[in-house]
Amino acid sequence: MARKSTNRPTDVELRILRALWQRGPSTVREVQEELEQEASTGYTTVLKMLQIMTDKGLVERDETQRAHVYMARQERSEVETSLVDDLVERAFGGSASQLVLRALSRRRASADELAEIRQMLDEIEKE
Repeated sequence: MARKSTNRPTDVELRILRALWQRGPSTVREVQEELEQEASTGYTTVLKMLQIMTDKGLVERDETQRAHVYMARQERSEVETSLVDDLVERAFGGSASQLVLRALSRRRASADELAEIRQMLDEIEKE
């Protein structure tokens, strides 16, 4: 069965997107410095990844300045929603409850997180 082509970001691309969402529009050097806080990442690697991400439509490049500036093309929430939807379908057969149960069984949620989950469930029940 052929899989449909998606622009789903890879793990490395997600790291770069997180840096762009946090910093806003940034040069390659700024993204590289942000990524360096987690793990050693070379400038040329970040440049190549940003070029690939531009081709995939994940980021856009402003070429009006000497140092090109990159920005995410989608909001963080849009990408997260797309990734969760894909995970629910592929790994949990469309069952959001199975995803939540598995997530909560693997990692202890804080009191604040549990309160947020309860609030969300209350809002869903009202709909």
